[in-house]
Amino acid sequence: MNPSFLEVARVPLALIAGILIGYAFGLMQAAAVRRQERLHPTASPLTGSVRRTVFLVVALLLVQFVCPMFFVRGTQWLVSAGVLLGYGWILFWQLRRRLADTGKKSSRLP
Repeated sequence: MNPSFLEVARVPLALIAGILIGYAFGLMQAAAVRRQERLHPTASPLTGSVRRTVFLVVALLLVQFVCPMFFVRGTQWLVSAGVLLGYGWILFWQLRRRLADTGKKSSRLP
């Protein structure tokens, strides 16, 4: 019973697809927050987040229909883990940037 190439490649491809979706969603969210802060500094950063969340769900549905091999025999969890990793990477870098900015501001204080 030799596994086919497609069965072996399914695992990393599912993870990569999830990472790309999560990373793209994270970039879109970050750009929207920056734009919202620039245009309306006092408004809530959640404005338009429903539309972006719908975009994420549609992207996941498209991947499920276009690449059904990612959603068999437990591989769907790898797509979900990839989305978590991709979006988490964006959040991690935003946190690092904010902490660095906070450190610079507090070091300027007497």
